[in-house]
Amino acid sequence: MKIADVNQLKISNLLPSPKGVALALMEACRRDDVTIAEITRLVQTDPALSGRLIQRANSANQATRTITSVTEAISRVGLSTVKQLAMGFSLIDQYQKGSCKQFDYQRFWLHSLLMAIAMQELAKATRISAPDEMFACGLMANIGSLALATIYPDKYSDLLAEQSSDKPLIKLEQHYLRTDHSELTAAMLINFGVPNIFVESIYYHEMPDQSGFSEGSRPYQLVHLLYLGRQVADFGLAEELERNTQISELILLGGKIGLDTESFGTLIDQIMQQWQAWGKILKMPLSELPPPFVKIMNAAAPRQESESNSSNLLRILLVEDDPVSLLFIEKLLADTQGHTLFTASDGQQALSLAMEISPHIVITDWMMPVVSGLELTKSLRATEWGQGIYIIMLTSVEDEEDVIKAFDAGVDDYVTKPVNIRAFRARLRAAWHYRKLQESWERDRDQLKRFAAELAVTNRKLEHYASTDVLTELPNRRAGMEVLAEVWSVAVRSNQLMAVMLIDIDYFKSINDNYGHAVGDKVLKQIAAAMKDTARKGDTFCRMGGEEFLIICHNVNIDAKSMVLFAERIRQHINKQQIIINETAINVSISIGVAIKEAGMKEDHQLIDAADKALYAAKNAGRNRVFLTLGGRHISCSPSKSAS
Repeated sequence: MKIADVNQLKISNLLPSPKGVALALMEACRRDDVTIAEITRLVQTDPALSGRLIQRANSANQATRTITSVTEAISRVGLSTVKQLAMGFSLIDQYQKGSCKQFDYQRFWLHSLLMAIAMQELAKATRISAPDEMFACGLMANIGSLALATIYPDKYSDLLAEQSSDKPLIKLEQHYLRTDHSELTAAMLINFGVPNIFVESIYYHEMPDQSGFSEGSRPYQLVHLLYLGRQVADFGLAEELERNTQISELILLGGKIGLDTESFGTLIDQIMQQWQAWGKILKMPLSELPPPFVKIMNAAAPRQESESNSSNLLRILLVEDDPVSLLFIEKLLADTQGHTLFTASDGQQALSLAMEISPHIVITDWMMPVVSGLELTKSLRATEWGQGIYIIMLTSVEDEEDVIKAFDAGVDDYVTKPVNIRAFRARLRAAWHYRKLQESWERDRDQLKRFAAELAVTNRKLEHYASTDVLTELPNRRAGMEVLAEVWSVAVRSNQLMAVMLIDIDYFKSINDNYGHAVGDKVLKQIAAAMKDTARKGDTFCRMGGEEFLIICHNVNIDAKSMVLFAERIRQHINKQQIIINETAINVSISIGVAIKEAGMKEDHQLIDAADKALYAAKNAGRNRVFLTLGGRHISCSPSKSAS
């Protein structure tokens, strides 16, 4: 990864950089001793940033109640995300307009915001990284383009006007500016303090196959997810015809992350709706909301050919400037029944016609005015749709060097003039066979695509089954431990509290012994459902095995009192349950062990061990109780009258 020299560019004092509160936040977050209280004071000095941050925290839709304070919002999203969002919003506020005439500032920020929201939702779907981190990465993934437009407004405007398919912008940047937007983006993100793993992935996200990351590694997954996020943003801002051409690639990319067409379409529509909502918050001029994904997909689907236009028939484009040769070859082709013939007198006219009719075969003379047959061939081969055309070159010479030049340009076969009828028909049969093979390959490719998409969906289902308890349909122990590790990591990084509860059904063995295991299974299912009804949004509830369950609590309002009240509510709720099975009423009670993350705990298993000891104490004290482990002590938290 090549990094631009940001320090040298800063001499101009024009390089886009956060101002005011955002800059103060960057500097504060670089200190090891910074506190949430200090960060909160900084954020609260900027009403706009405060509102956006609270909205961002609530958009996660995981809190038990609506977040209304900056302190809670910071605790929810974490310091790293606060810093990155502040940087992004600061840049949006400062650079919605500029002096680079060809640079579309409005489209740049609309695209950046859409990519940010796409990355946030894709992160939720794939769990590759935290959604808030991906939002910030998507928002600033192309910040280097804004930097170049700011530092070199006149020159960059010229480069934007000059860019074409033959002269890609990044090549022009490298040639005239000795850097490019990808290098500058990476340099700025490093300067902002963004972690290297995200910087490297952003650097390569426009061309992920050039990254060299090991397949399956986290950087590999991140760079391809960023590529998909960029495609979604391109799709959202594209015109109708462009969307129709982009839809198939998006569907394939969605299949690669395990989403079927319906699920992926729902995700795209959700992203677009959030984009509109965020645009209003940021007071950005909104683009028109695209139609629903499924509607666009149906519009882009190719129409089935009728029987009269079956694969036995060909669309042939004949390009010949000599009227005599044109009539002669037209007559030869007319004798080949059923094929549709189109004619053009020069290469330029032929290229325009080819874009309309998508011919299967092009028969072109070499020497023609305006655009020669050789130039026409190169132009056709430069397009994706033109690479499958069978091209036959008509030439009056058989010089070996010229023939080699024709094949190098992309010609499939050639016929010398004057045209030999038998040789010409043999070439046409070869072209017909090529078309048949091509259609067979396309059918196989479509089947492989469908198979790949179905396989991806199947893999997602298998992953669901592997992490779900069959009996209760709750997450199983494996899934619970994965969530525990993730929540623990976030709590450590963000200095947040978390807690766990271990729950055990009292005297469950006697239920199996007295009523049988089938009844025991029904009791487990009903008790699991009853406990889940009392769980809070954002908490994870799973079955550890047997009659034991685990709740992982990662709500911002965690303290000993609130956790004990929550546990008591669950215990009392189960006490009130009367399970009727085969006209037999079964009353069930539970014991609960609660533990809160404490400063001395270094690993997540210590939290589970503490909850397990509290549960053991509850059982020893007579069951149907809640015990809390705090500072190494096991404290009874249930009224004595509840003991059985």
